[in-house]
Amino acid sequence: MPLLINRQLVDQDPWLRVEDEQALPADGALLLPLARYLDQKDQLAGRQLGVLINGDDDINSVIAEIDKLQLVAIEIPAFTDGRGFSFARLLRRAGFNGQVRAIGDVSRDRLEFMERCGFDAYDIPDDRFKPEIIEAFDEISVDYQGAADDPRPLFRR
Repeated sequence: MPLLINRQLVDQDPWLRVEDEQALPADGALLLPLARYLDQKDQLAGRQLGVLINGDDDINSVIAEIDKLQLVAIEIPAFTDGRGFSFARLLRRAGFNGQVRAIGDVSRDRLEFMERCGFDAYDIPDDRFKPEIIEAFDEISVDYQGAADDPRPLFRR
């Protein structure tokens, strides 16, 4: 799947996604399911760590760990599920400065909204990717409400 980070197409993903049953590699940046991270976090001290969460996970347990994480990947299961947008916003409000990545149902028509909520990386399905997808970030020129990218509403700018 093509990966956009900070509006740039990236050739190699530096993060190794490790599922629950897989053995941990000796080195490299690890992306772990939240439950596995919480179970093994003491054994992983000193490593670059990221967690994979979905709308069913407790965002407060992630926020409690933001000083130890460099990546939070949020799974967006369907167009109708907006919990990932809320999670990204809550992470940014809590002071998380690492990468917030959208995984799953990521499409062009929501990229700008995702960025405003706090996402800065997007794992785009192959069937939805076209090189001109990067133009989606600048298609809306005026935002009325405040968001993670600028908390001031339009009338305060």
